[in-house]
Amino acid sequence: MSAGLAALLDDVAVLARAAAASVDDVGVAAAKAGAKAAGVVIDDTAVTPQYVRGLAAERELPIVKRIAVGSLRNKFLIILPVILVLSQFVPWLLTPLLMIGGAYLCYEGTEKVWAKLAHHDAHGAGEQAQPDEKTLVAGAIRTDLILSAEIMVISLNEVADEPFLSRLVILAVVALFMTVLVYGVVGLIVKMDDLGLSLAERTGTGIAKFGRGLVKAMPKVLTGLTVIGTAAMLWVGGHILLVGADELGLHALYAAVHHLEEAAHDATGALGGVIGWLVNTVASAIAGLIVGAVVVFVLSVTLHRRKKSAVPADAEK
Repeated sequence: MSAGLAALLDDVAVLARAAAASVDDVGVAAAKAGAKAAGVVIDDTAVTPQYVRGLAAERELPIVKRIAVGSLRNKFLIILPVILVLSQFVPWLLTPLLMIGGAYLCYEGTEKVWAKLAHHDAHGAGEQAQPDEKTLVAGAIRTDLILSAEIMVISLNEVADEPFLSRLVILAVVALFMTVLVYGVVGLIVKMDDLGLSLAERTGTGIAKFGRGLVKAMPKVLTGLTVIGTAAMLWVGGHILLVGADELGLHALYAAVHHLEEAAHDATGALGGVIGWLVNTVASAIAGLIVGAVVVFVLSVTLHRRKKSAVPADAEK
């Protein structure tokens, strides 16, 4: 009996060591996959705070929470099942679908730029009205769907050689970690002004001064994040399209951008990595702006025609 128990305990120990090694492997793979998507995570973090601008302070965290829950639904109920099935059976379809999402990001970014340039007064007046929370959350979750898809597909590419179950577990870990990271940071950003008010009420002169400075700085920080978020939409969308076109065999544009990046890298010495990245980013953003402008123009023309055709002849008179 004791010998059998000892053998059973040995088997359990072996299984436990195997499980621990498997957990370590999943953790390492998830960290590696997530690191590759870090750029998109930064974009996601910059884009989201603009959706709570103009809201009452007590509504900021509840809205961020609703967007975070929507992000989890995007990842676990839509993106993860779709990309796993596609990667298993029709991997060639991932790139075109991702490019459609990239075009949508370009459209959103360009529309914001156009609204700022062409309708500044009307846009500014509209910001004074109480935002529609349902519309804000829906728009944020739609944008998150594209950015989350980019994060998950980049992560998938890093673990494409893993067995199906390992891919599932690794991508689930990445999805959960990235969501907590992004919306945790967003929550901190949008509540910084409240923290500043709290510090400003402290008795210590230095702490109170820092709190007042924080309160004064936050509107500028949020405005800056709005600009960064719009630029990020164009950059990420344009980059998705350039890389996707290259993967589909249309190499000219991606090769030209890559050539500019390498030339900038080689010409700037120690700063080569940063300058090369900036060149690639600006070129991707320009490509995104061009594509977005085309989409905005096509949609404006088609929607205008639909609206015009929907107006009765008597109404036109």
